[in-house]
Amino acid sequence: MANSASSDAFVEFDRVQKSYDGEVLVVKDLNLQMPKGEFLTMLGPSGSGKTTCLMMLAGFETATHGEIRLDGREINNIPPHKRGIGMVFQNYALFPHMTIGENLSFPLEVRGLGKSEREAKIKRALDMVEMGAFINRRPAQLSGGQQQRIALSRALVFEPELVLMDEPLGALDKQLREKMQFEITHLAHNLGITTVYVTHDQTEALTMSDRVAVFDDGRIQQLAPPDELYEQPQNSFVAQFIGENNTLEGVVKEIKGGIALVQLDDGELIDCKPINVSQPGERTRVSIRPERVEFNKDRLKEGAHTLKAEVLEFIYMGDIFRTRLRVAGNDEFVVKTRNAPDQVRLKPGTQIEIGWLPEDCRALDA
Repeated sequence: MANSASSDAFVEFDRVQKSYDGEVLVVKDLNLQMPKGEFLTMLGPSGSGKTTCLMMLAGFETATHGEIRLDGREINNIPPHKRGIGMVFQNYALFPHMTIGENLSFPLEVRGLGKSEREAKIKRALDMVEMGAFINRRPAQLSGGQQQRIALSRALVFEPELVLMDEPLGALDKQLREKMQFEITHLAHNLGITTVYVTHDQTEALTMSDRVAVFDDGRIQQLAPPDELYEQPQNSFVAQFIGENNTLEGVVKEIKGGIALVQLDDGELIDCKPINVSQPGERTRVSIRPERVEFNKDRLKEGAHTLKAEVLEFIYMGDIFRTRLRVAGNDEFVVKTRNAPDQVRLKPGTQIEIGWLPEDCRALDA
């Protein structure tokens, strides 16, 4: 029985560990609670443990230690087909010898539904993804995007309470991928489905999710809504992995009034927000997003620290300008500015001064 503290969790990982060889843990002491109806993405590099977590939830892998609960009941020993979970994989996994209608009928037959009920559910599921006209075709006669839609409708046809998706859009081209991202998100929210989505694509995670769990080395490094993850990373890994990020190395000189004074390795001083540094003398890696860097003095507060910078490269990207600078010995420091009518195009070789608000600059672990 789930304890009262976690009784509102629909999906729950409780101290879950996973090892394939009895020695190395690929998932280390994982604790995660998801309410019903949430769209949660597990994001991380290859080998970080995200897919293993998904497979344990699906029942294709067993946890070495700990409990996984679905709607309050432990599911460690329940076989996959009895968990009532819909699955969508990157390779679609459609049956090639069956028509689309037969593909969708299969999970309903397994569950013992009668013919007329099956037909009604199949029609509804195909209409949801606008594929009703394709009911008599075979998978080989469909494009990749169409096959992915069918895989999605097959996962939804028996109206599961939980849908798991493992890199489902990985094989699609960029434009179709972006279209499908919105379609999947809308479907999940409109139908109130609880969704666990696995990807290594950070943009996909940010645009689709209610919350994102960032995995590295078998642990969740941070679990938060997309805006919080991007604007308030809790450690250097998350700051580097989510979005573009400028880093400068230095040492904490003092911390007072919620501001850390950091001396960069080239001797310059800057003000930062201390996140996971706590005392003077500690090494720190300072993180600042490219769009939060200012070179227009009028937009900075009085007394803000500024740094000298040399413009190395100007890249025109249509909606934004991307300028690469040398700052405090770092040649990969990037500034992003909006292509506004009054925006300055910085020329390579120019010396400028840049600055930012202390709260936009985070002193993280070195």
